[in-house]
Amino acid sequence: PVQILTYLDGAVKVEETELKSRVGFLYPVLTHNISVFINATREHDSGQYMCTVNVLDDITSMGKNVGVINLTVLVPPATPTCQLRGNPAVGANVTLSCTSEKGKPSPVYQWERTDPSPQVFFPPAQDQDRGTLRLTNLSLAMSGVYVCMAKNRAGSAECSIVLEV
Repeated sequence: PVQILTYLDGAVKVEETELKSRVGFLYPVLTHNISVFINATREHDSGQYMCTVNVLDDITSMGKNVGVINLTVLVPPATPTCQLRGNPAVGANVTLSCTSEKGKPSPVYQWERTDPSPQVFFPPAQDQDRGTLRLTNLSLAMSGVYVCMAKNRAGSAECSIVLEV
């Protein structure tokens, strides 16, 4: 493990890592609460963080002086890309696809038609994990603006596509 912060003999030492400018103790160390903060979190800050407290000349605390926490930095979905596959002719089938390059946890996708009248879609026509919407036996009434929302616990983003049958 990489040491980030060390408190020893009344002084705080910050190791030379890319976290140096973004990390510190949350409270004055003499309060005995050695919680740390990380500012401007990034996805690669995710990982296991370990707190070790060493008390000089105390052999009874061996193995009891370590605390471990796993940090997962959530990432909102990036603006997705909407695409149309197939020939949008009357009676034909087409697939609308929606993909977001980033997002942690992986986004789920929701398609809906917003114009000229609202319409929501459900499985099996819509695959929320893959971001696809399959439209079959197209009619002129199916023309309109279709919006895809990519969503996870960290946020959401959307794209749209115009279907002209």
